[in-house]
Amino acid sequence: MTFPKTDRIRSFVLRAGRTTGGQQRAIDELGPQFLIPFQDKALCLKEAFGGSTNPKILEIGFGMGETTAKIAALRSDDDFLAIEVHPPGVGALLKLIGENNITNLRLIRHDAVEVLEKMIAQNALDGIHIYFADPWHKKRHHKRRLIQSDFVKLLVSRLKPGAYLHLATDWHNYAEQMLLVLNSEPALINTSAEQIQIETFSPNDALKEGDSNKEFKPTLEQLQSKQDRLPSLRIGGLN
Repeated sequence: MTFPKTDRIRSFVLRAGRTTGGQQRAIDELGPQFLIPFQDKALCLKEAFGGSTNPKILEIGFGMGETTAKIAALRSDDDFLAIEVHPPGVGALLKLIGENNITNLRLIRHDAVEVLEKMIAQNALDGIHIYFADPWHKKRHHKRRLIQSDFVKLLVSRLKPGAYLHLATDWHNYAEQMLLVLNSEPALINTSAEQIQIETFSPNDALKEGDSNKEFKPTLEQLQSKQDRLPSLRIGGLN
């Protein structure tokens, strides 16, 4: 699969990766039911989930899908639309869907920005999860990081009033950037410090450029909006 050319700097690179026999079988057998093709028009989320009126949560970049499958299984009263570009990950998650009889999960294999722009209507989502996006740790590659001001504005436009944005990273430097970008978005407010009984993340604690600290695990908690009409945001803390 190739993606259309664009002047936009993509946050991902399609790397060579082997799709196993089991993953390909899952794509062939379960793809028709759970894998939604990209389309250049708004997706009816209710129809995509068989008429379900449950809250709709979008996950961007699910990797091999283990966490996504667990969350969907635990939160059976929510519907999850998960986006990933790499075929092995798509096959792996479809395999987990079949093995665990998960019915509230749908997948799209495409660029998340284009999915948001073309397929997700404004005020359509009850939540967005972005877990461990590529940190692009070299400074010259920071422009490729997914969490940028324009992208956050796009995310906010797709959230319903009172919805949430939930992020996680294990790169301290990227967490710092996330906080700066998200706190600069007027439609969002970070109240995690009021709800997490632990030391909260401070930009003053930043590590040297490029360092990764395995002990740094941002804790992301439910936040509330500034006003009822505004979406909310979940972000940061130390664990």
